[in-house]
Amino acid sequence: MAQLAPAAKKRNTWNLGVHVALIIGAVFMLIPFLWMLSTSVKSFAESMQVPPVLLPSSWHFENYANVLDKINFSRYYLNTLLMTAGRTVGQLILCSLAAYAFACMRFPGKSFLFVAMLSVLMIPSQVIMIPSFVIMRDLNWLDTFYVLIIPGMFSAFGTFLLRQFFMGLPKELEEAAKIDGCSYFGIFSKVYLPLSKSALVSLAIFTILAAWNDLQWPLIMTSQDDLRVLSIGISSFQGQHATDYPLLMAAAVMATIPIIVIFIFFQRYFIEGIAMSGIKG
Repeated sequence: MAQLAPAAKKRNTWNLGVHVALIIGAVFMLIPFLWMLSTSVKSFAESMQVPPVLLPSSWHFENYANVLDKINFSRYYLNTLLMTAGRTVGQLILCSLAAYAFACMRFPGKSFLFVAMLSVLMIPSQVIMIPSFVIMRDLNWLDTFYVLIIPGMFSAFGTFLLRQFFMGLPKELEEAAKIDGCSYFGIFSKVYLPLSKSALVSLAIFTILAAWNDLQWPLIMTSQDDLRVLSIGISSFQGQHATDYPLLMAAAVMATIPIIVIFIFFQRYFIEGIAMSGIKG
């Protein structure tokens, strides 16, 4: 016991240092969010005050109501929900099917197609924005929900994430299902999907975050106010010569709340999916 004491003391000291570092990091991560909350209830004069103040002298909760008056916030909210839901459902279906094919099926050119798909991740989205715009125009999808949803229903990252997870599952399960007479789709739907809940939730959260925060694609592909999304509505408070920071932050708070709620409820699956998909390959 005397020999173990120094090792245990060293381990406890290390754990304490890790926890202190994590707490400090968490505080630094929370500061921008707390500042956003504080600024959302300030007056315009206080938001521009130098040196800045953390808490306002009077709380202006009417800033949230003013956001609803100045822009069509409810419509933007609905458009964002529809776009996010469509992209998320599409990626869960299409990416899981493609990932299963790359992980478990044999067909000519599989390795080449997989590498070609992954190469898309190396190309910045800005590089292909003009060709994408031309394609959407030729399809007559501009200023429609098609352009907001369908191009985002598949991603190379989602396919790679699920493929890595599928490859980590025991092959014996697939072989047993084949012996029982299961087809490829039966194995996919009855064996692989039920075991991939954490990976699917991880992909769903990644997709929701990307779609909810997407600004560039909706801004370029839509021009009608009825098809605008939250990111564009929030950016409208930022003018060329002046920015209404209290309204900007109030709109940002209202747009952030759903994402925080989703993460709180699904954080366990999210962490499991990241850990399992990251160590299995």
